[in-house]
Amino acid sequence: MIDIDGSLHSGSGTIVRQAVAYAALTGQPVRVRNARARRRQPGLRAQHVRAVQAIRDLVGGSLDGAEVGSRSFEFWPGAAEPAGRYAWDIGTAGSATMLALSVLPVLAFRGQGAEAEIRGGLFQDFAPSVFHLQHVLVPMLAQMGLAAQIEMIRPGYVPAGEGVIRLAVPPAARPLRPLVPRRGQAPARVWGISLASHLDDRHVAARMAAAARRVLDAAGISAQIEERSDSTAAQAGAAFALFADFIGGTRLGADRAGAPHRPAERIGARVARQLLQEVDSRATIDRYASDQIIPFASLTDGTSTLRVPFITEHAETAGWLASLFLRAEVRAAGHALVVHGQDARYQRMDSRGEDDPPARAVSRLR
Repeated sequence: MIDIDGSLHSGSGTIVRQAVAYAALTGQPVRVRNARARRRQPGLRAQHVRAVQAIRDLVGGSLDGAEVGSRSFEFWPGAAEPAGRYAWDIGTAGSATMLALSVLPVLAFRGQGAEAEIRGGLFQDFAPSVFHLQHVLVPMLAQMGLAAQIEMIRPGYVPAGEGVIRLAVPPAARPLRPLVPRRGQAPARVWGISLASHLDDRHVAARMAAAARRVLDAAGISAQIEERSDSTAAQAGAAFALFADFIGGTRLGADRAGAPHRPAERIGARVARQLLQEVDSRATIDRYASDQIIPFASLTDGTSTLRVPFITEHAETAGWLASLFLRAEVRAAGHALVVHGQDARYQRMDSRGEDDPPARAVSRLR
């Protein structure tokens, strides 16, 4: 059994979700202790429990100790191959997109083709928005040979939640292709989505978009921003996202969720400034996607070479876990993120012999 100290690196729910997903992929049982030790409320929250339960159900495994508030638990993977349709409801405004990220590699590399409907929060701080998954992560995975699809059925905001997404994942190509995106200095296209639910009278979608355009116009960039009005969400809420497309396969994203006492103008301007930072850094992958892509890059048979705005704690965490479970070599420093994949689909780790080399830790380029 692999023992994971959840207080290391980011000390976040990323460790919980990715450790269990890797365990399901490799057939190795895992113990996670000190779960989310560095968060304001340590221990598992509802969204983490639902994520590990979903992975357990997909592979026919078993869990011990995974309850809301738990700081340690154990997971034993089974041999089932996911197929058909699944439905998971977090029951709170906890991140449905994080749950989707948790099960996606399991469905891709162990599944026979599956769809899942996931209910929870779709737009909130400290979690990827469904717009980012749809328009940044999914296209990158398609470049690598994984044709996943994510569809938003209904928006969901804090505190009510009740958002709905639909995830469809066919078996991944064998093996995945490494990701080596290129880009020119200036984006070929900048575009965005401005979403507001039950807020037509306050013109929130238009105000977010106008504020973003002012910032981008000052930088000499024009943007096509779609303004969406929604009346299906369980509560009023808003979300704003911008994307920059480059010739060569790079797409960078930035986004922000609405919140009480967070003016629409501040949201639009902040997202625009963040996107400009990503563009000016000459990154080929944005700060959010840099950790999300590591599990998939680790499952290629080659080397993914990426330029990031900076190395995040979540990227360091993802590299550490990929090295531990998959024997991938992840090197990160400055603006460089290099992942030497091991195509672990073909080498179940539970069959590793005693004389096999130990997993390599994430290292920093010098």
